[in-house]
Amino acid sequence: MELYLDTANVAEVERLARVFPIAGVTTNPSIIAASKEPIWDVLPRLQKAIGAGGILFAQTMSRDAQGMVNEAKRLRSAVPGIVVKIPVTSEGLAAIKLLKKEGIATLGTAVYSASQGLLAALAGAKYVAPYVNRVDAQGGDGIRMVQELQMLLNLHAPESKVLAASFKTPRQALDCLLAGCEAITLPLDVAQQMLNTPAVESAIAQFEQDWANAFGHINL
Repeated sequence: MELYLDTANVAEVERLARVFPIAGVTTNPSIIAASKEPIWDVLPRLQKAIGAGGILFAQTMSRDAQGMVNEAKRLRSAVPGIVVKIPVTSEGLAAIKLLKKEGIATLGTAVYSASQGLLAALAGAKYVAPYVNRVDAQGGDGIRMVQELQMLLNLHAPESKVLAASFKTPRQALDCLLAGCEAITLPLDVAQQMLNTPAVESAIAQFEQDWANAFGHINL
C-alpha cells in the first residue's frame, strides 16, 4: 500500500515525512499555484524532502496530446523518475499511449467514473486517480465508483493501480483502502486527522497521572 501527501508545501512534507510512512507526494496545477512558487523551483525541493526513494507526481497543462507529451518529457528531465499526471480526456488518453511507448510513467487524473479510469489503465497509465469527494459533491457515490474501478482493474488491467484522491475525511480514505486500493493521496488536513484523536491524548494523560501518583515521576 502506498500513502502519498497531496501538497506542494515543502516544510509540511519535511515535517510529516518524519512521522508518516509516505511513499511520496502528489501535486496538481491548483496546488502548485497556491504555493506561489514556479513549478521548476518547487518540484526539486519536494523531491529532496521525500528522498531519493520517494515518488513525485506533477501534472501537464497542455490540452492537446503532443503538448502533454512535450511537457511530460520536460518534467522528467527536471525530476528523473517523476510520474506525470495526465487528465483523462480524449487527448489525454492519446498522450498516455504515446508516453507509455516513451517509457514515461503516467497517472490518469480527474477520473469521475469507473469506465473513464479503466480506459486510462488500458491506455497504459501506471496509476489512475478517482476523485472521491468531488464525485460525492456532484451527487454521485465516490466510494462505489472506486470499488467498481478497483474491480475492473483487477479483472482487466492488473498492472495499473488505483491511487484514490480528493478526500475530506479519513473515513473516505479508509473505505477506499477497504475496497482494495493500493494507493491513496491525502491533503495535509486529512492526514493530520488520521493521527490526531483527542481521546488518545486523554488516555496518555491518564497513564502519566496514574504513574506519577504511584512513583512520583513519569519516566521509566
